[in-house]
Amino acid sequence: MGKPKHLMIFRFSAMGDVAMMVPVLRCLYAQNQNIQVTLVTRKRFAPIFKEFNQLQIITTDFIGKHKGLKGLYRLYKELKQIKPRCIADIHNNLSSRILRLFFKLSFTRVKAIDNGYLELKRLIHPTKKTMKPLTPQYYRYVEVFSRLGFALDVNKHKFPIKPGLQKSSLELELPADRKWIGIAPFASHPGKTYPLDLMQKVVGYLQQQHTVFLFGHGSKETAQIHIWAKAYPHVIPHALEMPFSDQLDLIANLDAMISMDSANGHLAANFGVPVITLWGMTHPFLGFSAFGQNNHVLVNREKFPKVPTSANGKKVPKGYKDAMRTITPEEVIEMVLEKI
Repeated sequence: MGKPKHLMIFRFSAMGDVAMMVPVLRCLYAQNQNIQVTLVTRKRFAPIFKEFNQLQIITTDFIGKHKGLKGLYRLYKELKQIKPRCIADIHNNLSSRILRLFFKLSFTRVKAIDNGYLELKRLIHPTKKTMKPLTPQYYRYVEVFSRLGFALDVNKHKFPIKPGLQKSSLELELPADRKWIGIAPFASHPGKTYPLDLMQKVVGYLQQQHTVFLFGHGSKETAQIHIWAKAYPHVIPHALEMPFSDQLDLIANLDAMISMDSANGHLAANFGVPVITLWGMTHPFLGFSAFGQNNHVLVNREKFPKVPTSANGKKVPKGYKDAMRTITPEEVIEMVLEKI
């Protein structure tokens, strides 16, 4: 069979973009024989890839030993020892471009992702907007691997068997006749976060007949989750205390997930869980929809035509603060009930 073809992949952040690699990696392994894959990413993302027994993960430390130009050269020297045959840079930020240069100078074959910035600028322009869907992110990943000679067809993707739940991770008895609905009510920016008073109506209604698991992190998010858990008998905050790996197992076993345009939606989609995605200042046309999902609930663009305003939802134009209030709790609830 000969020596395995060794592919090294760069993808450092954010979590949603890293999680979108999972279906592509499944196809990469299923459709290519005699390959070795090394993923260079952040340590906290490693559990996302636990299903891949043969995947080697090298973790970065850009705050410590890999900080700055000297740190990146140190990381390059570490990676060079593994002797990759080719490099796929599917991040294409400053750090990965510097690493790419080091590898090019040592005559290693390197290909980088085209993030489509020109098309993106046209899509998010406040007045001269071109509302045309961009290439989905996971297809951009596929394109890089294809240019390096790896056959890939994500249309042949197959979901794995769902992982079992660790008994220790969910130490409570839950009614067997209730569906499990996950809700991740927060996002990295206010422009992508559904108003909490409206989300409370969604939580309160769904928990009447189903078990609702809430996901979040940080002190503010944790405080809000505990308020809802105290107010409603079938709202479970246990995911807050779970290790990330156990959270992923729980997400895989949900019957549906409600998410903002955020990582939780991608994590659920990786296991074929129906994901109802609420879009604020971002939009599915940006190419970051969860894999295989089109359950989108959108802001009213007739009232707020500048949407999408940015790729990450950080930009909230004047008068757009309440744009997500054009999404009614009834719309969200109806879509969830259709999917379960």
